Amino acid sequence: MANRAAIARNVVGIIGNVISFGLFLSPTPTFYRIIKKKTVEEFKPDPYIATLLNCAFWVLYGMPFVHPHSILVLTINSVGLVLEFVYVIIFYIYATKMGRKKVVVWLLVEAVFFTAIVLITMLALHGTKRRSLVVGILSDVFNVMMYASPLTIMAKVIRSKSVKYMPFWLSVTNFLNGLCWTTYALIHPFDIYVLISNGLGAISGAVQLILYAYYFFGEEAKEKDVSTPNDIQISTVVNAS
Repeated sequence: MANRAAIARNVVGIIGNVISFGLFLSPTPTFYRIIKKKTVEEFKPDPYIATLLNCAFWVLYGMPFVHPHSILVLTINSVGLVLEFVYVIIFYIYATKMGRKKVVVWLLVEAVFFTAIVLITMLALHGTKRRSLVVGILSDVFNVMMYASPLTIMAKVIRSKSVKYMPFWLSVTNFLNGLCWTTYALIHPFDIYVLISNGLGAISGAVQLILYAYYFFGEEAKEKDVSTPNDIQISTVVNAS
């Protein structure tokens, strides 16, 4: 029975890795445009800097000395960490002087904060149970904070009564990602920290899809343009954890 649970958990985790990898790659058109035009235009580095720190905490969480049996959490967030760092570097290269200064300041703040947490975790906390508690709570807090971004998009959809600001397939993928990792967390060994962040991610994705369906098929949306603009920057919350 335990072997079946382990196999099921690994299968679900691998599927979650694939979906999350797709989400991590979703900003590539934005950065292709930045490189092609050699300017960041109106795009902001905030989502990528925030996701960079978020991935760093989930990488720490997935380490065997923090939370054992979390190799699939570790692998996908390691990939995400590298990709987000590449995005930030590209942004830095093509940003204005003030934009570069902002990137450097925030990266230094994140580095100091993350280093402090690592030192506290390794030196002051003994045993994986205590380490999982502290790092897991911090990881969940940052994930929940990042949910504020989709909420702003949903508010815009409600105000405009149009879904042109909500990319449908991105919403679908976010929902499936949250659902997949929620399932992973529920299979033995139960992982409350992965469950909290991804359960909220699945709910957030479901709400986005409900809103999309309501305004896409509703009477008020029939006379509106429901195409998705190509130049909108969406902060993707990847709950690969």
